[in-house]
Amino acid sequence: MKTLLLRLEGPMQSWGVSSRFTERDAGLEPSKSGVIGLLCAALGKPRLENPEHHSTLPTLAQLSALRMGVRIDRPGKMGVDFQSVGGGQLGGRSYGVAKANKSKPESVLSWRYFLQDAVFLVGLQSADTQLLSRLHDALRQPVWPLFLGRKSYVPALPPYLFDGLQKGALETVLTEYPLLYPNEEPNIRLVLEQSDAHGNDRRVDVPLDFSRRLFGIRYVSTGFITVPAKEEG
Repeated sequence: MKTLLLRLEGPMQSWGVSSRFTERDAGLEPSKSGVIGLLCAALGKPRLENPEHHSTLPTLAQLSALRMGVRIDRPGKMGVDFQSVGGGQLGGRSYGVAKANKSKPESVLSWRYFLQDAVFLVGLQSADTQLLSRLHDALRQPVWPLFLGRKSYVPALPPYLFDGLQKGALETVLTEYPLLYPNEEPNIRLVLEQSDAHGNDRRVDVPLDFSRRLFGIRYVSTGFITVPAKEEG
């Protein structure tokens, strides 16, 4: 059993799972769909699942089956970006956003939430060590650019960790790996994916089909741990 570690750190990141229309939410830690999407970008895996043309790439089902955990080394602060589209003049004519029902275009207002200066350590556990090794290599040399939930939110540091492929179970590795960010708090929040019987919170963020935006349910538990400080040098 091995665990792959990713460092998700940046000035802005957003991991929404229930965004609809004008209000775009942001979770307090990375979603599984967001992390799997990042791995797909690293692999160069298209949104449309097509094993016939991409037989050398792992399937979305293989990636979604990885057990995920998130350690919140720095929770960051929630922010919101207010945006407006349309409502002005373009080429001497009124400009608005087209609607699916073909009614008159109009201006659209949106509120987009995001986390500021957050730092997360994400772990993915599997008995398939070859798959984890391939993902680790892909993070080192990604095919497509990587981002933290939204394309405009680029990482401050690469998600790749030199020692990111660790031997051991998810809980043990996330507990023993040194902090990514100095933290004066004695306890660090840890969110672990669990079976239905052991999880106390439900998340609808397991990617089943990115092209059709289909997601499944998983269960997680939240607790607190003490993490050793990173040694100097």
